[in-house]
Amino acid sequence: MPLKRAQEHHHISRDLELNPVFSREPVKVPRYALPKSEMEPETAYQLVHDELMLDGNARLNLATFVSTWAEPQALRLMGECAEKNMIDKDEYPQTAELETRCVHMLARLWNAPDAHRAVGCSTTGSSEAAMLGGLALKRRWQHRRAADGTTAKPNLVMGINVQICWEKFADYFDVEARYVPMEGERYHLSPEAAVELCDENTIGVVAVLGSTFDGSYEPVAELAAALDDLQERTGLDIPIHVDGASGAMIAPFLDPDLVWDFRLPRVASINTSGHKFGLVMPGVGWALWRDEQALPDDLVFHVNYLGGDMPTFALNFSRPGAQVVAQYYNFLRLGFDGYRRVQQTCRDVATRLAGKIAELGPFELVTDGSQTPVFAFRIRQGIDAFSVFDVSAALRERGWLVPAYTFPENRTDLAVLRIVARNGFSHDLADLLLADLKHVLERLEHQSGPQRSADDAGGFAHGAETKNPKRPGRH
Repeated sequence: MPLKRAQEHHHISRDLELNPVFSREPVKVPRYALPKSEMEPETAYQLVHDELMLDGNARLNLATFVSTWAEPQALRLMGECAEKNMIDKDEYPQTAELETRCVHMLARLWNAPDAHRAVGCSTTGSSEAAMLGGLALKRRWQHRRAADGTTAKPNLVMGINVQICWEKFADYFDVEARYVPMEGERYHLSPEAAVELCDENTIGVVAVLGSTFDGSYEPVAELAAALDDLQERTGLDIPIHVDGASGAMIAPFLDPDLVWDFRLPRVASINTSGHKFGLVMPGVGWALWRDEQALPDDLVFHVNYLGGDMPTFALNFSRPGAQVVAQYYNFLRLGFDGYRRVQQTCRDVATRLAGKIAELGPFELVTDGSQTPVFAFRIRQGIDAFSVFDVSAALRERGWLVPAYTFPENRTDLAVLRIVARNGFSHDLADLLLADLKHVLERLEHQSGPQRSADDAGGFAHGAETKNPKRPGRH
């Protein structure tokens, strides 16, 4: 989450002022200190409610992958479980049972060789789940290297397009990050380039199923084949972790013939976000390992908590059970066919809107939404009146949050806009967006030149959770 420093607030000196309807006397409430005394609940609610009107409309936020709509029944269940602590499995055994059922459902969805032997857990999101997958890779490498007495630093190979959580993992857990750069029109890792970075200290290779930069799938099967060949030539046995934050809840339903999951013996673990295309409100993620051997037992803690022995592997301890219950509700409510129908609609909206935007003239597609329902587009060469950052700012005036950003090292020349077509972003809303885009283009085309650059994009353009402001977040 963003770090807020006290000096950032010094320019706001005025206290909050209470609406006179709520008090006969003028009442001022300090912004950054606890009030001296209590107030009526409705008064406190109104103060908070009024400030939150300044937030954007979540349904019009086409930057985020996170679900912004849920059925009333799912929200009701979440409200009924708001007080349940997910870690108290002995106190809330049925919530724990629903978590177990979700793990088994995902294990079957991702073609685990034996779903009963697959190991998994819920997390606060796919970033925590990814870090758990990375920790398991590191510990397995430590076990393999223990007999050698090595003091070498472990490394993890991945594309430069990975989400910021992998940079955090490498930094926090002392692992060298080896990034496959983008080259030309290749916007993620290639198997050949990844293998070249591997050595005896490589704990694994991360493959992304649904890049946050452009929505594309990385070639997991081809990567596995290249690592098979590497093992045959050198004896190095390097596992794969699939970061399926988005795509792991798309591909099983829409791309059943795509081999990316536990059907590949080299895939040791997979993570996904339940609160993205899993269709749950934030935050819940899932981490699964193909079997017990893929998750070293010495990473699992056995906690005597509230009267029961509880095995746990997580970075967080106390966290809500409501989202896990909502995930089970969605699995039960929609089933395979329901998820397939919802995800197909998302993809149809994405591909149709991408095609309409490409027809406008000033834009050309980088991707078209035919993998994850996400697409990126750039301004054509020869269009000099405006930048993607101008387009993003103009759309924001109409209420739409459409991120603009540059690609990373080796392709920092490429600046794009990106749209995520989530459940709830309908064809009708897409038509409204298209109409507003046409409207703002009429103004932008009369500019003498671009008015905004990447430096003007601010946190809105994905800089909120990264050391590098040019790398998009997964929020």
